[in-house]
Amino acid sequence: MRQLRYSINVTLDGCCHHEAGLPPDEDSMRYWTDQMARADALLLGRVTYQMMESAWRRPVTGDWPDWMQEWDLPFAAAIDGARKYVVSSTLERVDWNAELLRGDLELAVRRLKETPGEGDLWVGGVTLPLALADLGLIDEYELLVHPVLAGHGPTLLAGLRERIRLELVDRRELPSGAVAVRLRPAR
Repeated sequence: MRQLRYSINVTLDGCCHHEAGLPPDEDSMRYWTDQMARADALLLGRVTYQMMESAWRRPVTGDWPDWMQEWDLPFAAAIDGARKYVVSSTLERVDWNAELLRGDLELAVRRLKETPGEGDLWVGGVTLPLALADLGLIDEYELLVHPVLAGHGPTLLAGLRERIRLELVDRRELPSGAVAVRLRPAR
C-alpha cells in the first residue's frame, strides 16, 4: 500500500501561507525537487491545484517564464510532469496530467493508497490535508520549517478535531537555516 505524505513549507510560528515570508530559495527548491522524486502522484485540492498550475505549468511555448531562477527549473519540470489527483466538487474538468476525484473523500483516498505505484502519494495545501488528517489518512508529515515569524496567516492544520501524536522519522538542516522534519503518527 502506498503511503500518503503531507508536505508543506511552514514558518516557525506555524503559518503555511505561501506569501507569509516563504519565498522559494535554492535550498528549499532543491529539497522539494529531491522529495518529489519519491512521489508517485500528487493529491491536491482545487485551490492548491490552481495555484500550482498557474506557477509551475510549462507554458505552451515550451519556455519557462522569465521570473524563474535556474534553480526553479528542476522542480518546475518535476511538478509539471507529475501525475495529479484533484479533489473538487466545483471543477468540471482538469488537465495538466490530472484526474478529478469526486464523492466520498475517505473512500477515494483509500482506493488511491491501495492502487499499485512506485512511490508515495504526496498531498499539499491547507484545507484538504486538514480533512485527510481528521480521517486518519496521512501516514507521514513532512514540514520544511523556515526561520521566519509571520505573525499572521493560516496556520498548519488549524481546526484539527483531535490531537495527533507524532514521532520523528527524520530531521535535516538546510544551509539556508530551514529545517526539514518528517514525522509519522505515533503507533
